[in-house]
Formats: sequence, structure tokens, C-alpha cells
Amino acid sequence: MIYALTLLRLFYEFFKVGLFAVGGGLATIPFLEAMATNPDLGWFTTEDLTTMIAVSESTPGPIGVNMATYVGFEVGGIPGAVIATLGLITPSIIVILIISGFLQKFRQSKLVDSVFYGLRPASTALIAAAGLSVAQEVLALAIDIPARTFSISWPLVILAVAIFLLMKIKPLGKLHPIVFIGISALAGIIFKL
Repeated sequence: MIYALTLLRLFYEFFKVGLFAVGGGLATIPFLEAMATNPDLGWFTTEDLTTMIAVSESTPGPIGVNMATYVGFEVGGIPGAVIATLGLITPSIIVILIISGFLQKFRQSKLVDSVFYGLRPASTALIAAAGLSVAQEVLALAIDIPARTFSISWPLVILAVAIFLLMKIKPLGKLHPIVFIGISALAGIIFKL
């Protein structure tokens, strides 16, 4: 019975994330951060969230779906992974089914164009907030200070700038991004960043 309630709660929590995270997978991060800090859940911590982001970014598929699957699996095994993933994608499926019929009819409407135009800054803000939050979390953890404290890990900043500049060099810029991720990981291991 408790397991069934946990699966139902997984579906509900990820349904909410899928319903309100407009703008793609990175827009789910603030919602997942709220989930991590919710004492009623206890499914993962904010430190676990940074690991989940890294794993989700480095595996094929949408980041939001990967993260839902990861949390679901950690909480409820394979059934949990399926339930959490279904919870995340169900709102999109429902909205697409409802809107698809109306969109063709009202696509030329100025109101519809205005709504879509208004969603752009909201999704941009969610993604920017998520990026800043993750950067702060990673930099704080990298130099052993409490999270949510502003500090800069200069070795990590130098590494990020160096990788960015390497990507801009013409012959190297054509390499697959996984090469630069590997270089970053190797530098992190060697220099203990």
C-alpha cells in the first residue's frame, strides 16, 4: 500500500513539473530543486540534483525525461521510473491533443501570437534561473563551502573559459561536444576540481 502511494505521489509530483515547466528540460530544474528541498519527499538532495543534471545531460534523450526516470528509478525501481516519466510527459500529451485542433483554426489570431510571444521570456527566465542555480551549487560544492553562499572557484572558471576558447579554434571547433566534456572531466580529475 505504501509503495502504491509512493508511485502515485511520483506521478503527481512529476505531472506538476510537466504541466508548469514551459521551455524544455532545463526549465524543469527549478521545480526539481523545489522537490529536493521539500522535507515531505526526501527523494533526493540538491547535491544529488547536480549529479542528476550531469547524468541527464550526458545520456541520450531529453534532460527532463532523463531526470524523471532517474528519480523514479531511485525511489521506486523500474515501476517508479515508468510512473515518473509518464507523470512528466502526460501534461504535454494532453495539452498537445487539446491545442492541436484549435491551433490551426486560431493560428492567425493576434491573441495566440501574443500568448506564444509572452511565453518566450518566461521560459528564458526559468532556464537562466536554473543555470545560475546549478552553477552556484557546483561552484560552492567544488570548494567545500555551504551551498547558497556566493563564492567563485577560479580554477573552475579558468577551466570553463579554456574549454570555451578551445571550442572556438577552427579545427577543434568541429570536434564533437563529448570530446570537450571528456577534456573537462579529465582536467577535473587531474586537478581535483
